[in-house]
Amino acid sequence: MDALPVPLLACLAASVLAAGCANFEGIAPRSERTEAAALASKAALADARPSGTWPAADWWKRFGDPQLDRLIEEALAGNPGMAGARARIDRARALAANYGAALEPQAGAGAGMVRQRYSGNGIFPPPIAGSWHTQTDIAASVSYDFDLWGRNRAAYDAALGQARAAEVDAYAARLLLATGVARAYAQLARSFEQRELAQAVLKQREALFDLTRQRVTAGLDSDLELKQAEGSIPAARQRIAQLDEEIALGRNLLAALAGQGPDRGLAITRPHLRTQAVALPTVLPADLLGRRPDVVAQRWRVESARRDIDAAKGQFYPNININALIGLQSIHLSKLLSAQSENPSFGPALRLPLFDGGRLRANLAAKDADYDLAVGQYNQTLVDALREVVDQLASLKSVDAQRREVELALTSARDAHALARERYRAGIASYLQVLAAEAPLLEQENLRANLSTRELELSITLIRALGGGFEDTQGARAADAS
Repeated sequence: MDALPVPLLACLAASVLAAGCANFEGIAPRSERTEAAALASKAALADARPSGTWPAADWWKRFGDPQLDRLIEEALAGNPGMAGARARIDRARALAANYGAALEPQAGAGAGMVRQRYSGNGIFPPPIAGSWHTQTDIAASVSYDFDLWGRNRAAYDAALGQARAAEVDAYAARLLLATGVARAYAQLARSFEQRELAQAVLKQREALFDLTRQRVTAGLDSDLELKQAEGSIPAARQRIAQLDEEIALGRNLLAALAGQGPDRGLAITRPHLRTQAVALPTVLPADLLGRRPDVVAQRWRVESARRDIDAAKGQFYPNININALIGLQSIHLSKLLSAQSENPSFGPALRLPLFDGGRLRANLAAKDADYDLAVGQYNQTLVDALREVVDQLASLKSVDAQRREVELALTSARDAHALARERYRAGIASYLQVLAAEAPLLEQENLRANLSTRELELSITLIRALGGGFEDTQGARAADAS
C-alpha cells in the first residue's frame, strides 16, 4: 500500500495535536430524564379494571357503530390538519437528507466561456495584449470531508431524530383527531337521546292536557288546572327546539372534522354506540413509554438534542477535506482540448478553529440548554401521560358509583310519577302534584343519559391516554442505548 502524501500526513498530525486543545470544560447538560417506574402509583392503579390488552389501532370499532367508523376514516383521510402533519414529516425528512449528504463525497462539473479584450498596458505581452480572446474553462471537481470527529454524523443523526419525532407527531395528530370525532359523536348520541326523552315528555303533557280538558268539561276540574296543563306544553316544545339545535351543531362539527362541508352532516343519522369498558393493560407504566406517541416523540427530541451536542463539540476540532479538480483552460477555443490546456489540482485542506471570541463555547452551551429543555418537556409529558391514565380510571370509578345511585333514584322517581298520575286520574290529587312528580323524573333521566355519555367519553379518553394503538416500531428505546 502506498504511503500517504506528506501534506496529508501533516494535516492529520496537526489535527491530532489540535484535538487536545479543544476546550469545552464546564459546559454540560444539567437535566436528567425521569424514569417511568419512579412515577408508578400502585395505590391509584389498585382499583383499576381487570387487566387487558392495549387498544387496537382501529379502537373505534369496539363501539359497534359503522357510521362512526366511516366518519373517523373520512377524517383521517380528509382533515386539513393531516395534510399539515404529512408536510412536516416531508420537511423533516428533507432536512435529514440534507445533513446526510455531508457524509458522502461531493462532485461537480462546470463549463464557462468569456469573450475578453486584454489591456495593451496590462500584464500580458503582445500578441495577447490589445487583442480579443475567448477564454474557455471545463472542469470537474471532487471533495470529501473525512469527518474524523463525527461532527457530520452527529448532525445527521440529530436531524434524523427530528424526522422520526415528526413521524410520531403525525400519529399523535391522527389519534387526537380520531378521539375528537369519537367524542363529538358521543355528544351527538346524547343529544339524540335527550331529544327522545323531550318528545316523550311532550307527548305525555299533551295527553294530560287532553285529560284535563275532559275533566273540566265534566266539571271535575277548574280552568286553573287546564291553564296549568296547557302552560307546560310550550316548555317541552322549547326543550325539543334546543336539542334540535344541538343536533344540527353536532352534525356540522362532525362534518368539519371529516374535512367536508355541512351537507355531509345532514347525512349523519342517530348514533348507536355500544358502551364497552376499557380494560387496563397488565404492564403499566413501563410499556406506556413505547405506547404513547407524544412520549415517544419527546424521547426522539431528547436523542436529537443529545446528538446536536455531539455535533457542537465536533466543531472544536480540526476539519480535514480532500479536494481534487480536473479541468481544461485555454484562451484559444481551438486549443481547449490539447494536453497543454490541462490544469489538474489535488490536495488536503485543514481548517482549525483558533480564536473565535467564544462563539463555539456559546454554541455548545446553547445546545446543552436545548437538551435540558427537551428533557424537561419529556419529563413533563411522561408525568402528564401517567396522570391522564389515572385520572380516567378515577373518573370511571366515580361514574360507576353515580350510575348505581341514579338507577335507584330513577326507579323511585318513576314510581312517584306514576302514582301522581293515577291519583290525578282518580280525582284525589291536583295537576300540580303531577308536575311536581315529573321534575325529579326528568332530572334523573337526564342524569342517566349524561352519565352514559360521560362513560363513553372517558373510555375514549382512556384509549387516547393509553396511546390509541400506537406502538414504537422505530426503535426509540434503541436510541436511548446509543
